Amino acid sequence: MVEPVPARRAAVLGHPISHSRSPLLHGAAYRLLGVDCAYEAIDLTPAQLPAFMAGVRESSCWAGLSVTMPLKAAMVPLVDETSDLVRSLGVLNTVVVRRQPDGTVRLAGQNTDVAGIIEALRHAGATPGGHAVILGGGGTAAAAAAALAGLQVSSLSVCLRDPAKASAVLAVARNAGLECRVARWDDVVAELAAAQVVVSTLPPHAADPIAEGLDASGVRLDSRVLLDVTYDPWPSRIAAVWHQHGGAIVPGLEMLIYQAVEQVRLFTGMELAEPEQVINVMCDAVGAPRR
Repeated sequence: MVEPVPARRAAVLGHPISHSRSPLLHGAAYRLLGVDCAYEAIDLTPAQLPAFMAGVRESSCWAGLSVTMPLKAAMVPLVDETSDLVRSLGVLNTVVVRRQPDGTVRLAGQNTDVAGIIEALRHAGATPGGHAVILGGGGTAAAAAAALAGLQVSSLSVCLRDPAKASAVLAVARNAGLECRVARWDDVVAELAAAQVVVSTLPPHAADPIAEGLDASGVRLDSRVLLDVTYDPWPSRIAAVWHQHGGAIVPGLEMLIYQAVEQVRLFTGMELAEPEQVINVMCDAVGAPRR
């Protein structure tokens, strides 16, 4: 028996991409909503991206694309329009595909990472005020700066080995009216000890040496929140140490869930009457606690 062809198609693009949980999240949401949309993971490098997007423009089936590393900046010049947030950050994680009445395809770039970070931190108990720290300086760090401004933290420091790579994060924070500075990498443990909220955008295991220094410091981290955007392995070493010292920890999976809900809304064009139901089936799909 031949399986029916889905009416619409969506995908997450990146390299590598086999680890992505996005197909599970989106698939669960579309089944709940009764939307006939297949969602897959497609491995693409920046060099392969232009040809792939040319194919998207020629097809009538695409609803949208999730975009992850290393394509978040490379995708920006390939879309027809971008949101104010994307223009501020210089990166996107979402492309909405819309066929126009004349048959042409229009691609709109959005960024749902910021909303994902805000909701994940709020769910963990983060509140306005206090000092925040970002570890790293890439596109996700820029999104974290916008999110922390949205959470109304009082000040921000950015810790990374090469201070020259912090310019985009500093620009986003300052454009949002958030006091921001670059901290010395050698001072990272002291910065973490003084923070109410920390977002680590470092690759898996890159923060392990920081975790050892934090553990040796003996600092208590009660009522402090750490979001580590990685989720495999989990807990990461820095998350484990943070938890052992009394702090709340948030895996990147939480951010992924919240940003995916917004992507589902954009891809389907539906206003989600009960978004908590969508969130809960997504949580079920990846083994996360229901809200």
